[in-house]
Amino acid sequence: MEDPGDSGGGTGAADAVPPEEVAAICEGRHGDPFAILGPHLRGGRRVVRAFVPGAEQLEALDEQGGLLGALACLDPRGFFSGPVAGSGPYRLRARRAGAEWCFHDPYAFWPSLGPLDLHLFAEGTHRELGRVFGAQPMTLAGVEGVRFAVWAPNARRVSVVGPFNHWDGRRHPMRLRREAGVWEIFLPGLGPGEVYVYEILGADGHLLPLKADPVGRFAERPPGRGSVVVAPLPPPPARSGIPAGPEAPVSIYEVHAGSWMRGEGDRRLDWDELAERLPPYAADLGFTHIELLPVTEHPFDGSWGYQPIGLFAPVSRLGTPEGFARFVKAAHRAGLGVILDWVPSHFPADAHGPARFDGTALYEHADPREGWHPDWNTLVVNLGRNEVRSHLLSSALHWLRDAGCDGLRVDAVASMLYRDYSRKPGDWVPNIHGGRENLEAIGFLRALNAALRETLPDAVTIAEESTAWPGVSAPPEQGGLGFSYKWNMGWMNDTLAYFRQDPVHRSWHHRRITFGLLYAFSERFVLPLSHDEVVHGKGSLLGKMPGDAWQRFANLRALFGLMWGHPGKKLLFMGGEFAQAREWNHDTSLDWHLLADPSHRGVQSWVRDLNRLYRAEPALHRRDCRADGFRWAVVEDAGASVFAWLRFAEDADPPLLVVLNLTPVPRHGYRIGVPRPGFWAEALNSDAAEYGGSGMGNLGGVASTPQPMHGMADSLSLTLPPLSALFLRWRG
Repeated sequence: MEDPGDSGGGTGAADAVPPEEVAAICEGRHGDPFAILGPHLRGGRRVVRAFVPGAEQLEALDEQGGLLGALACLDPRGFFSGPVAGSGPYRLRARRAGAEWCFHDPYAFWPSLGPLDLHLFAEGTHRELGRVFGAQPMTLAGVEGVRFAVWAPNARRVSVVGPFNHWDGRRHPMRLRREAGVWEIFLPGLGPGEVYVYEILGADGHLLPLKADPVGRFAERPPGRGSVVVAPLPPPPARSGIPAGPEAPVSIYEVHAGSWMRGEGDRRLDWDELAERLPPYAADLGFTHIELLPVTEHPFDGSWGYQPIGLFAPVSRLGTPEGFARFVKAAHRAGLGVILDWVPSHFPADAHGPARFDGTALYEHADPREGWHPDWNTLVVNLGRNEVRSHLLSSALHWLRDAGCDGLRVDAVASMLYRDYSRKPGDWVPNIHGGRENLEAIGFLRALNAALRETLPDAVTIAEESTAWPGVSAPPEQGGLGFSYKWNMGWMNDTLAYFRQDPVHRSWHHRRITFGLLYAFSERFVLPLSHDEVVHGKGSLLGKMPGDAWQRFANLRALFGLMWGHPGKKLLFMGGEFAQAREWNHDTSLDWHLLADPSHRGVQSWVRDLNRLYRAEPALHRRDCRADGFRWAVVEDAGASVFAWLRFAEDADPPLLVVLNLTPVPRHGYRIGVPRPGFWAEALNSDAAEYGGSGMGNLGGVASTPQPMHGMADSLSLTLPPLSALFLRWRG
């Protein structure tokens, strides 16, 4: 507890506090409350000053309840001062109209934020703000309470307010640590479950809207906007150990947690209910990872989480942080990694969020040419500020280390890399060299990936990046950004554009399928059929497919066959695995009743078997990111809309042949060259009856004949079912 040196003045009981200082405390205008309140030495005696609105009498007691001194009321608004015996801990006892209450004096405690934390924060390298800033339950000088710390360098005064102090910002103004612009205070007697916000007096002297904690680890459920104190972070949990490297099978099930499945009355499932249902389902279908659309706290459901205001808090609509931790553990027990969609690029302008947090542009850019995102009407994060970099770096590590998640999919990387992204000429600010590249964002992304590789080398980072920016997945030391993978948006756009065509026209669009192999190994890619493709009037994947009902299902199975046979890791948005028929709606459950229909069950079974084959066959994943793992067999047969390629692992592993017939015309005796003579077993056939197909195929496999074809000495004579994908495994 604090006992500062002699502050001067005379002796005796009187405490000549300047009236203007008393008035500033009583009116909530004082920017340095610890200079006035709490214990001070005056003339060799300890004097305690306190501001307790509503109290008529105030006394200081020792820890056993013995009287140490009575404080005189210097201002009827609640300012007291008086000599207090001894030098040890004390409590205050207030009385009013027969009521009394006791409490430890918050202004009797030394600062508890260490200088190293403040230094690392200010230089942009802090990695653990979730354990330092925000609301941290702790014990100081033997007293339990909560230490609050928040960055607001331009504020005149910052107070913690909540039900515990009747939302009165005069009660608990904080101490400013000027070296970092951070305000802190320890409030004795508080603990987990308390609701709090920050009341901030801006640089212009005006009160700002009450602000939620940018580093808060939980929040009230809407319509509440406060932050909630939660228990101290436990030791980091064991990580899943699910491999996600370039040689591993990575098949991601993308999920919006609030609408995957609903409970009675169309209510959202909470984390514990999701833990019971989602991981077993995804594991049964053979996926390796679940990717959650953003689950950080966000005010607007319709943003799907992509407009966050709390990058350290799991969204309260789905339950507590402890519930989220149980969900992650359930996924790990099911053999699944957990990837979070993470949004470090922008945030909404909601008044209780980080926008103009201390009355100035703090987390965002001040200039709207840099700070306002025209596509999303959001504020652009200022990655040129060291403190913001510490905030984001700590958030990333919070989810990966403290919450035990296995990876991050970083949203909107393209918007971060270019200063003129989605802006008209004259509406953007060039970099220091006059160019359009965002040098600060480049530096941050490299630093982020380098820090994650150093701290958690098994963690995976995936960039949603849609441009031709080079080296997104190359190491920072080689000039790259350092991501593990990049979404292959070109593959997605070309492939869906091809499949939308009526088969009679597909011959004219043949190169939409082949073009992607020209750059397929320039980065480490994830092939995404994500939520973005089934919203905003785009319809469902099934709805994009042409033809009658049978052909639409056959086309969709062929699309998935192409995707799982193509080089690159896989990502499929929920509902696609059973051919959801309508466009995704974030306010309602997926249409699980469709599984009563054999056609929908057939697609689900097809996805399950694709995942199982993908994971079991090294040729389908070992060289996913290497050109020597792929070879075209049939690439120019546009007239028949047939494609065939070979996938390879190590020389000792058997190759796989993938064949697509993307017309409704069956093709008999179709000859394809193969690199090894012998029997080629039909491992999967999307036209099998169990998947809803016609049952046409190759009776389990085909033996090669020594007939040269496609530059190879041996070939197979195959039956290609209509609108189908075949996988054939060499058996020798």
